[in-house]
Formats: sequence, structure tokens, C-alpha cells
Amino acid sequence: MNFLIAATVVIATVAVMELVANLTHRYIMHGWGWGWHESHHVETEGTFETNDLYAVVFALPSIFLIWLGSTYNSLVLWIGVGMAAYGLLYFVVHDGLVHQRWPFRHVPRNPYLKRLVQAHRLHHAVHTKEGCVSFGFLYASSVAELMARLRQLHGGPLGAAERPSGDPLLDERPRP
Repeated sequence: MNFLIAATVVIATVAVMELVANLTHRYIMHGWGWGWHESHHVETEGTFETNDLYAVVFALPSIFLIWLGSTYNSLVLWIGVGMAAYGLLYFVVHDGLVHQRWPFRHVPRNPYLKRLVQAHRLHHAVHTKEGCVSFGFLYASSVAELMARLRQLHGGPLGAAERPSGDPLLDERPRP
């Protein structure tokens, strides 16, 4: 398979994985899989949380497709590579940039990355499985849309205890 086709398959797979991740996060992790995912919405001790088991489970299809593709069909290989690439992007953006699970801190200035961080912080403004917004990882609606949706879901502004107050990334006022 030539490089252009392989690259197209990888990029298309990453795009499809964003949709799959959004739906999985919304309907599985905030549905019957809440038992694992709840650890991600509350303070936990230690480096790992039960929610990290999802990364192991979600890596298995990618590993299988890479193995299958390297043995039988190169198209399947590149789909597996696209899934793995999405997993790497998730790790960098979600675990690193958003949740600062790395040994260093980075506050994004890039408008796209800042929007991803803001959207995910608004997702975590709610600590229960219902009433959350923004379930994707590489695409996010505007902060204004997400805040309006939160107000709609909760019948007004979130209470002070649930609102991520003092977060400079959620402050929409322009900085000098």
C-alpha cells in the first residue's frame, strides 16, 4: 500500500475514533461503565485511577488490528495504527495537557488547545454521571455553548461548590 493511502487511512481512522470516543464516553463511561469512570470525576490518591483500565481495554482492538494487518492485510494494519495514534493523542491531550498527570505543567496559549482544556474542565464541573457536557477529546464546542448547555441541564448556573472557580482557563474575559 502506498504512503498516501496509508496516511489517509490513519487520518480517517483518527477522525472516526473521535466520534467513537465521544459516544463511548457519553453512553458507556457515563452509563453502565460509570463504576470505573467515576474514579476520574472524584479526587483519588496515587498515580493511577480505576478509570485507567479503559486505556488498557481500548488498546486491545488496536493491538489486534496491527497484528492482524501485519500478518494478513495492510489496510487493517493502518486502521490499527490510526487507533493507536488516537490513543497517543488522547494520552498527550487528556492525561498530559488537561489533567496535568505529567511531572511538568503547561498552560496552553494556542486557542485550539485552550478550548480543549476549557471544555474538559467544564465536563468535570459535574461530579455525577448525569448532566455533563463535552464528551469528545479532540473536538470541543465553544465554552459559551458548553456553559449555556450546563445551565440548561441544571436549571441555572452550577452551584459554587460544583463550579471550577478561579480557573484562569475558564475565565472568558480577555487578558491584558
